[in-house]
Amino acid sequence: MNGPPVVGGRMHVPIRPGWVCAACGVAWPCSTRRQQLADEYDGAAVSLAVLMSSYLLDAAADLPLSQAGDLHVRFLGWVRGPARDKGR
Repeated sequence: MNGPPVVGGRMHVPIRPGWVCAACGVAWPCSTRRQQLADEYDGAAVSLAVLMSSYLLDAAADLPLSQAGDLHVRFLGWVRGPARDKGR
């Protein structure tokens, strides 16, 4: 990692236990953080999936009333998108 995910002086990190973005105030990972992670882990989809799986487990513990499928989509559903699957 090249340091904290900062855009405009604000970090795109989760505020727990609600899992909202500290910079955007939307559900984390926000679109900005997803793009940063996709760029950072370009060519390392498995490593990105492992990282996001660990976040999913933490979020499931913090958000016990959330549906498992919703959390899966939120944390892992975007990891393997068409742009990242090219050449496979």
